[in-house]
Amino acid sequence: MSDLASVMCVEDDPDLQDVIALALEDVGKLSVTVCGSGEEALAQVATVAPDLILLDVMMPGMDGMATLEALRAMPSAADIPVIFMTAKVQPDEIAAYRAAGATGTLAKPFDPLTLADDLRALYLKAKGAAG
Repeated sequence: MSDLASVMCVEDDPDLQDVIALALEDVGKLSVTVCGSGEEALAQVATVAPDLILLDVMMPGMDGMATLEALRAMPSAADIPVIFMTAKVQPDEIAAYRAAGATGTLAKPFDPLTLADDLRALYLKAKGAAG
């Protein structure tokens, strides 16, 4: 499938979960599964089988980098594009996310009206590079 249809959002902040879900579902017309932690995402990813994972970097417990590492080790999730969403967007931080296997990075705060289009662009770029 070349079009982005489903996103798993991994975000510990309930308010941001709501904004992201609204932005992706109502504005972007995407199917969204929200997980409040890295552990929850790992437990659900094989069942949900999202096209893309939107992953917060700074979370209590299992942070985004640890979650990404665990996802890459799972056969069912190893090839799913992962986009980090974070306020930590210094060039060295973005380079570290890329080196860890992230497809891209979106800065917080983000524009809810363009979030779905931003994800679609990163998704298509990832699929183009993979194909």
